[in-house]
Formats: sequence, structure tokens, C-alpha cells
Amino acid sequence: MSRAALFIGLGLVAVAVALPSLAGPFLVFQLTQVLVYAIAILGLNMLTGISGQFSLGHGAFFAIGAYAAAIAIDTCGLGYGWALPLAGIVCFVAGLLFGLPALRLEGIYLALATFVLAVAAPQIFKLSLLEGWTGGVQGVFIAKPEAPFGLPLSGDQWLYFLVLTVGLVLYWTARNLVRSRSGRALLAIRENPVAARAMGIDLSLYKALAFAVSALYTGVAGVLSALTVQFVAPDSFTFVLSIALLVGVVVGGVGWLPGALVGGAFIVFVPNVAEDVSKGLSGAVYGIMLILLIYLMPTGVGGLVGRIAARTSRSRT
Repeated sequence: MSRAALFIGLGLVAVAVALPSLAGPFLVFQLTQVLVYAIAILGLNMLTGISGQFSLGHGAFFAIGAYAAAIAIDTCGLGYGWALPLAGIVCFVAGLLFGLPALRLEGIYLALATFVLAVAAPQIFKLSLLEGWTGGVQGVFIAKPEAPFGLPLSGDQWLYFLVLTVGLVLYWTARNLVRSRSGRALLAIRENPVAARAMGIDLSLYKALAFAVSALYTGVAGVLSALTVQFVAPDSFTFVLSIALLVGVVVGGVGWLPGALVGGAFIVFVPNVAEDVSKGLSGAVYGIMLILLIYLMPTGVGGLVGRIAARTSRSRT
């Protein structure tokens, strides 16, 4: 990492830490949602941008994480500190189990399989057979965590700092993973699977692990979302959620991990702006804004940052 990038990153972290003391409760809630979606987008970007596997079903893993935490907290009486890693493990296993049979699928066929997963998941959680665990269509309520150790923070502020801490740890982990031997193997698979196999890379193993790790990140985001909203219901995890996460990846920049934060902000704030422009045509306004953004920045914010950095380095030489 360059010195300039390090200073920018530390500056952003400092601003993020200071924001809850300067913002009102509702804005803190919105910023927490931005961080939650950023974590989910980070996981999807590791699958799509790094390993080259296309997914339209990550809303299902988001829902699995949320329900796993809700069941652990509401039914089993576990604290949210235990429910968070437990739900992450559940989603890792779920992603691995889905990724293994999906290894034979690529491109649009893999996208279709994940689409089915996203559509089926809300209906499965509504089944009467699981109603004792999931609450059926009524959903499950979760109590808002209070700040521990007598910290002078409101519930919303504590959740913000909790999500921020988890997000920073997961970002650091993802960054190191991408730069590791496994990350280079995933990049090789994305660029040329045939050449990667010829170099001795186990495509099946790395593709399945990419799906599992991506599901873990998205599931953790689902847990944090459930704690923030204090409610989990099947209709909160429709196919629209999976599309929103994919839009966040594209807006932030496919393969550019810091873009997850930009994508999360886009998901939370742009629909509100579109509704302020026209409540009756908010969907159309949102679509127009998205089309304009893609037209102006076809490679997302990550591509724009890359072009600016390249021009800056050329001007210095």
C-alpha cells in the first residue's frame, strides 16, 4: 500500500469514528446500514470480481445469516456475540454446499442457479414446518444490543461501532486474502481457467472456497442487519436484495475492494434521493440515475480512481 493510500484510509477511519457524535440517530442508523451492505458487497465482490463467478443469489446467504442469528438469540438464548460467528460458520457451510454442485456451471448457467436460490429462500423460510424456528410470515423480533461495560453510547451508536469494527476486520482479511497465494490462484482462475489448471491449481477447491468465503461475509452482514433493524422476516430478503448487492458491486467497481463502501452508500441513499425527486416514479428515477452512472463510469468508481491514479503517476514522470 502506498503512503498516500495509507493516509487516505486512516483519514476515512478517523471520520467514520467521529461521525456518530456529530450525526443524529436516524443518520447513524443509515450509516450503519451503509456499512452492513458494504460488508455484503465486499463478499460478493470477492466471488464475482476476484474469482470471476457470477451470482444472483447472495440475498439468500444474507437471509441465512440473519435467520441463524435470530434463531440463536431468540430461541436458543445466545448472546449476539456468540450468534455472530455462529451464523458466519453456518453461511460458510451453506456456501460450500451450494458451491460444490455448482462447480459444473459457469457464466449464465451459474447465474440462473443462484437466481433460483434467491427466489426459493424466502419461500422456504415461510414453510409451516419451520415456523417454530423462523416465525413464518410473522418473522422474528430481536432486542437491540446495549453498549457493554457501561460505555456512554446509545444503542444505535454502539451498533454503528460494532458494524464498523467488524467491517474493518473483514476488509483487512479480504485484502490479505486477495494478496495471498490463494488470492492469486483465484485471479488466475478468473482470467484463464484452462491456464490455471495447467499450472496445477485445483479449480474445484478454489471455486468452492470462494463461494464459501463470500457466503460467510454476506451472512455476517445479514446478522448485523438483523441486529440493526431488530426484525427478520422472509419478505425482507426478496430477489431485489440480490440485485441491489450486484448493483453495489458494479457501482463500486468490480474487483476493487474499497468500492464496497461506495456501493453500500449507493444502495442506501440513492433510492431515497429518487423518491424525493418523484414519489410516484421513484423506480424510474432510480433507473435513470443508475444508467447515467454506468454511462459516465462504465467500470464503476474503482475504474475512475484507477484512471486518475494512472494519470497522476504519468504526470509525475
